[in-house]
Amino acid sequence: MKAFNIILDKLGAVGALLAAAACPVCFPLFATAGAALGLGIFARFEGYMLYVLQGFVLIALLGSVLSWRAHRRMFPLAICGISASLVFIGIHAFFYPPLVYAGLAGVSISAVCNYVARRRCTSCALSPPDIALKSSLTCPECGRQQEETMPADACQYFYECTHCHALLKPQPGDCCVFCSYGSVKCPPQQHELASQSG
Repeated sequence: MKAFNIILDKLGAVGALLAAAACPVCFPLFATAGAALGLGIFARFEGYMLYVLQGFVLIALLGSVLSWRAHRRMFPLAICGISASLVFIGIHAFFYPPLVYAGLAGVSISAVCNYVARRRCTSCALSPPDIALKSSLTCPECGRQQEETMPADACQYFYECTHCHALLKPQPGDCCVFCSYGSVKCPPQQHELASQSG
């Protein structure tokens, strides 16, 4: 199931582009690419391919939501949400292909951003027996310390102080709040230090 969630936004983005390429009348910009890929055989189903395109955009949006739940990066989710809206407005409100093109480009950019964010968080899933998962976070606003368990399957980008409710984010160059404010670095950093000393 986890592997399925990882490919969902990419599947949606690629599927939407291929569906658009199979609609040469509606999206002439993609006609050449579609013909080169042999998608011209779907031209007679162009009316249905618009539904397929919209379905893939929804799959990409679902994948982006699941990616946001894993790494809490808001930018790719916002881009995907806005882009999906552009696709639907460009198809349903008034048929305007350039708006659909912009939406498809945004969905693709979102998928790439989610891929990069996941690559940065991949090592968070590693938790060998000698890796500590407990860390005391110190709030820079009020100085309150709180022991927390670090996630083993995702980076924690945000943390709300239990005392003053300040929203902590990693400092520049750090991958998570534990690396910036914790008594123990996150599991990937511990793993890297262990491999360097070993």
